[in-house]
Amino acid sequence: PQIEEEDRSHVQDMSESQCDSDVKKKSEKTTLVEKRKQSTKEKRVSHLKSGKGTRTPPNMSSHMKTKSDEGLYVCEECGKSCGSYLKFRTHMRTHTGKKHFRCKKCDKHFSDRSHFKRHMRTHTREKPFTCKECDKSFSQISHLKRHVTTHTRKPFTCKECDRNFCQISNLKRHMRIHTGEKAFTCKECDRSFSRISSLKTHMRIHTGEKPFTCKELDRSFSRISSLKTHMRIHKGEKAFTCKECDRSFSRISSLKRHMKIHTGEKPFTCKECDRRFTQISSLKRHMKIHTGEKPFTCKECDSRFNRKSNLKTHKRSLIGLWIIT
Repeated sequence: PQIEEEDRSHVQDMSESQCDSDVKKKSEKTTLVEKRKQSTKEKRVSHLKSGKGTRTPPNMSSHMKTKSDEGLYVCEECGKSCGSYLKFRTHMRTHTGKKHFRCKKCDKHFSDRSHFKRHMRTHTREKPFTCKECDKSFSQISHLKRHVTTHTRKPFTCKECDRNFCQISNLKRHMRIHTGEKAFTCKECDRSFSRISSLKTHMRIHTGEKPFTCKELDRSFSRISSLKTHMRIHKGEKAFTCKECDRSFSRISSLKRHMKIHTGEKPFTCKECDRRFTQISSLKRHMKIHTGEKPFTCKECDSRFNRKSNLKTHKRSLIGLWIIT
């Protein structure tokens, strides 16, 4: 029994000794790690103060310097400050011209990932930024911020008509209405426009591009406004009502054309006989009388007509003859 007690005592002593040894080693290891961290930190501060900057890559050193008091990367090309090397490296591409991000849709290249993502929304038509006031959505946060000012303030006033604008750029664009300036010219037909957006829309006439498609019947349009107007046909929506006779129309242009019936306005005049018309299409149809043009041909007997309605009447007469015979 005594030996057993001694043995147990010996084992207990060894266990405590071993435990104390392990704790001591861990403590020494932790202290060593802390010392290394402190040493590294001191070296980094020392390097920053000396202007070397341990994070500065060799091939970038000629383009930057590091502020020792703030630890910022400063571009010597333009003076821009960056809080991290990653942001600094991205910024440097604006000077080096390197563009690592390529759009597979249109092969356009970008130096910044954020610019690339923003560009991709032009293809996906994604608009993740929504105005809380009117639920209008935007593809860029900057566009949303600019839009929000339309709900809060309009500090820029036109001296000609007292109309107010939330942005100086909008006022400048508006002023072209008064000055008649049309700075954007189509190279295909020399037609000029006061807005670059109007020129871009016009160019689709020459390119044949129709990016806006109706999902109901796969019809495409060159303008988003044309698609919206077309969609009213499917919805049965007729938002424009004549105040004279309560007749409704899906297009504002159709309402304006209709209003000429009530006003008696006939702005389109035939130069041959001075006959006047309410619609340009009516004038064009009338002009065929003077020119002798007969573009509508009967496939059955080759008879030609200057109006499509006359061709239809002719076809009905042929059907009547076939029935009789």
